[in-house]
Amino acid sequence: MVDVLADEIARFVRATGPEPDETLVEMDEYAAAEGFPHVGPEVGGFLRLIARLADAERIFEFGSGYGYSAYWFAEALPDDGEIVLTEVDADELELAKSYLERGGYDGLASYELGDALETIEDYDGPFDVALIDHQKHRYAEAFEAIRPKLSIGGVIVADNAMRAGIIQFEKLLEVVEGGDPDDVNEHTQGIATYLETVRDDPDFETVVLPLGEGIAVSYRVR
Repeated sequence: MVDVLADEIARFVRATGPEPDETLVEMDEYAAAEGFPHVGPEVGGFLRLIARLADAERIFEFGSGYGYSAYWFAEALPDDGEIVLTEVDADELELAKSYLERGGYDGLASYELGDALETIEDYDGPFDVALIDHQKHRYAEAFEAIRPKLSIGGVIVADNAMRAGIIQFEKLLEVVEGGDPDDVNEHTQGIATYLETVRDDPDFETVVLPLGEGIAVSYRVR
C-alpha cells in the first residue's frame, strides 16, 4: 500500500479513528503478511461512516478481495440490508465469506464470483453506496454501470484515486491539471478518465480525499 499521508499523520488518523474489532485486526494482519493491497483501517472507518450518513440499505462493490471493505460496510447496514461482493478470485471470495460469517454479517452478503461489470447487470437498483476498487482502466465503465442504479443521495467511492503501485502520480497530477504527458500507463489514464467523468457529471459532486491511497467520493445530488 502506498499511503498518501506522511507516516505520522496516517498513524494519527488511525489512532483517532474507529476501533477495529478482532476480526478486522486479523484481516489487517493477513494483508500485511500476504502483501494484499487492502484499503486499510483509515479508509475502512470512513467507508462505514459514509454508509451510515447515506442511511445505506444496499451496497455494491466492484472488487471485494477477501472482504475487508465489505466487513467495514456491513457494520453500518440494517438487519435486512444487503451488500454485494464481487471478486474474480474464488479463494479470496471464499475467505471473504469466512470473515463475514465470523462477524455475523454473512446474512447480509451476496457473493458473486466473476466480472463485476457483468454482475451489476443482474441486479436492479437502487443501491445507496458503491465502492469501485477493481481494474483501474475500467473505473469509468463501473461508474456508468452503477449510475442509473444509484439512489438520489447515494455515494460512490473510488479507491486508488491518487496512488497505488501501478499509478504514476506525477503524470496523473499533470493530466488533471490539463496537461498531456507522454507515456501515461493505462492504470493512470483510467483514474484520470474516471475523475474527469465524475467531475463533469452535473448530477454528482465529487471530492478526492487523501486517505489511504486516495479516495474519490461522489455524491448524487439529483
